[in-house]
Amino acid sequence: MNSSSDLQLIDATLTGDTRAFDELVRRYQDRLVHSLEHALGSREDALDVAQQAFVLAWKKLNSFRREAGFYAWLYRIARNVAISRIRCPKISSASLDHLQEAAGFEPADGHSESAPEYSMLQAEQIQMVQTALQEIAEEFRQPFVLKEIDGFSYEEIARIIDIPLGTVRSRIFRARQELIAKLQRHLKQQD
Repeated sequence: MNSSSDLQLIDATLTGDTRAFDELVRRYQDRLVHSLEHALGSREDALDVAQQAFVLAWKKLNSFRREAGFYAWLYRIARNVAISRIRCPKISSASLDHLQEAAGFEPADGHSESAPEYSMLQAEQIQMVQTALQEIAEEFRQPFVLKEIDGFSYEEIARIIDIPLGTVRSRIFRARQELIAKLQRHLKQQD
């Protein structure tokens, strides 16, 4: 069965041959787990997400569009599962710096980046951004996280969440504006 193409295996699976789907799992499981492990930072999480993705792929196999490759379709399912599992996204320092500047955070002048005061300030600001980010509606937060934190291009995001490119751009813009407004309100409350 190793010589069968993905499409042949999909057709066999749809006619009830469970061994055909087992072969698809064998073909792509390691690759998917490796990609997810890199994205999620945890092998255990990657294995969980991969397992969920294969179960969803099995259930939705009849909706697979043949013009796309099976792995690309499977990866998109896995990516959506991973995104829905992430509650507190990791904020990169580049994204944080941009948001801090836009929201009007005061720089920690005179402090070494290794000084405990600077580290504590950074941790507080990261927590503030994460909290504000969780308050943004999922439809805006998801593309924003994919762009600003995961580093995907607008085109990749459009494919991943299956929305038009213009919608991706507008949702990211709106998420950025909402996040900046929330951070500015929080800063005013602290003063």
